[in-house]
Amino acid sequence: MLKSKLLSMEKSAVKNNGTIEVRENEGNESPIDSYIRTFSGKAKERLDEIRKIISEEVPEAREKISYGMPTYDLFGNLVHFAGYANHIGFYPAPSGVENFKKEIGEYKNSKGAIQFPIDASLPEQLIRRIVRFRKDENMKIEEERKKKRGKKKIG
Repeated sequence: MLKSKLLSMEKSAVKNNGTIEVRENEGNESPIDSYIRTFSGKAKERLDEIRKIISEEVPEAREKISYGMPTYDLFGNLVHFAGYANHIGFYPAPSGVENFKKEIGEYKNSKGAIQFPIDASLPEQLIRRIVRFRKDENMKIEEERKKKRGKKKIG
């Protein structure tokens, strides 16, 4: 339902491997702006906050909608986030959860997800550390890809 709501607001969309990249609409509103605009109250506040935190940590990352959620991409998906009635879902991949297991213990979490309650302040410093960790992880993966591509050209 949310995907169709987003798509109806936008000018055009491209579907690729479960990812919907929504192009900016005529009003110059980004896909993430459109997503957040569908919320109100505390949920909207928290979505705006988490977006600001992530954007400050990885200003070079590309914003997109993937799997129906706001996503930051830098050499692959870094993190996703989404709004729900009682929490904000934060999806930093399994490695982003595993490497901060002790710090996220107070929050409901699973293999690749953390739930931050709507009625509580977001743990800004924790989110920043997780985002930086994921950025470093993706940068290392990209460096390895470049090394492999370079070796193939030589041989």
